[in-house]
Amino acid sequence: MASPPYEGEVAFDAPGIDKPCKTWYKIYGNLESRPGPALIALHGGPGAGHEYLSPLIDIYEKYNIPVIFYDQVGCGRSTHFRDRMGDTEFWTFELFLKELDNLVDHLQLRAKGFYVFGQSWGGMLGGAYAALQPQGLRKLILSGAPASIPLLAKGARELGDHESEEFETAAKEFYARHVCRLDPYPDDVLRAFENLKDGPSVYVTMQGPSEFVIVGSFKDWEGWRDAHKIEAETLLLNGRYDEATDQCIKPWFSHIRRVKWVTLENSNHMAHFEERDRYIQLVGEFLSDSA
Repeated sequence: MASPPYEGEVAFDAPGIDKPCKTWYKIYGNLESRPGPALIALHGGPGAGHEYLSPLIDIYEKYNIPVIFYDQVGCGRSTHFRDRMGDTEFWTFELFLKELDNLVDHLQLRAKGFYVFGQSWGGMLGGAYAALQPQGLRKLILSGAPASIPLLAKGARELGDHESEEFETAAKEFYARHVCRLDPYPDDVLRAFENLKDGPSVYVTMQGPSEFVIVGSFKDWEGWRDAHKIEAETLLLNGRYDEATDQCIKPWFSHIRRVKWVTLENSNHMAHFEERDRYIQLVGEFLSDSA
């Protein structure tokens, strides 16, 4: 019988902040009774929150691998910093890398090992984290995760002419074609948009006003430059119609030493919802394979 999820909070010392901060998390499965690694899920956005990754609960239910969700600071049930809009010295990769490391240590995952799953921005963060060769990291999954923001932006321009329509209409069309093809959107996907609206500081500062207008602080990010440092075996996933087009995924594939790449043919950016069974099978088998 599956155990009920456990929720908790961990204190986080956010750089340059003199107020108490916290990272909220939820765990499916028992970390103490499970002999092997747990899976840490890094959500996208930045600022989208953990809810839209809910299909990953299947990894616990079908493969008995504990799954750890958390809301990165700036969104959801973790500490918000609404007064930091536009503060590029605060909203950095280093902030979120430090937060992830803090969570890993709090949950005492180093000795037993752990897996990292990152979707979209979460995959960018996961790739950057893996390149640091953190103690305990066993396997890495990067889903819809660009290795290069300039190549992501180039792909977005090639997916459609968004300057010829009103902005909101263009955004709606882009999201339907390349972010989530399901109509209506699942409730957990809608929750991600609510999180972004409720706490926009990090998204607007690092990304920009929308998925296809990337003018924020990470607009020149080239994560693939450190990809050769990634030692963990890696699975790359994207959708055939993904906003994270093949050209921005390929640099991961070219520079990570132990890597497999699968494109889901009937999905875009939300393949974990659009082809849920196939997606969970790919992730579950990759994590369960001890070879």
